[in-house]
Amino acid sequence: MSEPYAAADGLARVYPATGPSAAGLVWLHGGGFAYGDLDMPEADTVARELAARGVTVVSVDYRLAPVPEDWRHRRAEARTGHRYPAALDDVARVWRWAQDAAASLGVDRFAIGGASAGANIAAGSVLRLLAANDPAVLPRSVVLAYPTLLALQPAPGPRLRAALDARPEADGFGYDSVRAMYENYLGGDVVGAPIDAVPGLASIAELAQFPPTLIVAGDYDELTVSAEVFAANLRAAGRAVDLVVEPGTVHGHLNRFELPQAAASIERIAAHLAAPQI
Repeated sequence: MSEPYAAADGLARVYPATGPSAAGLVWLHGGGFAYGDLDMPEADTVARELAARGVTVVSVDYRLAPVPEDWRHRRAEARTGHRYPAALDDVARVWRWAQDAAASLGVDRFAIGGASAGANIAAGSVLRLLAANDPAVLPRSVVLAYPTLLALQPAPGPRLRAALDARPEADGFGYDSVRAMYENYLGGDVVGAPIDAVPGLASIAELAQFPPTLIVAGDYDELTVSAEVFAANLRAAGRAVDLVVEPGTVHGHLNRFELPQAAASIERIAAHLAAPQI
């Protein structure tokens, strides 16, 4: 079967690689934990583009957090939802399914990744697997696209601050908005939140066996600060990490495939997944 199809009891959509390949990726779209679906470009187009490059993609339809009444002006009417750890639990179910289905899909070992809030959930899922202390179920590698990894986000450095000031329309992830996004996801205060909800809080010891990681960050994106913090922590833990700032990009550029930067990021991800991993 070459067309996408539903799997894992409807929790996922599988995009088979169009050519022979052992590469596989469990992928999570973004959307501030409360938005997004399998048909958005960051899910569907990303999966199709990677499948065309020889990667079998399992795209996860994880449960979304509520949309509060005061968020109605954003993208949707207020609605109920499922707070932490519902999304992580859904990914765990899909991850188990992917391990069982790997051989039939022609995949030797799956990687895991995501974009924005999906990248948070991907990193949190890896930390959960590490806590279970079973190396056989760890991902081959990790892909994080413009991730949010800290609920209490440090201020950007001078270069990023100047870049954001020059493009104020791209500056949508300040300290207060990021904290509010996490509080909605958690259903409470971010102080004392577990590391699988805020992976940027993981200690060096907790990252000691984290898989090889590619991080693709935005050039005009305040969330790049948390990507830099996480990459530095991975390096301090002695882990393999490649942090790339995609030139000229704002947050969410994998939703804009009319831009050449989206294709550039897909090529980076495909190359990472094709490379031999330690």
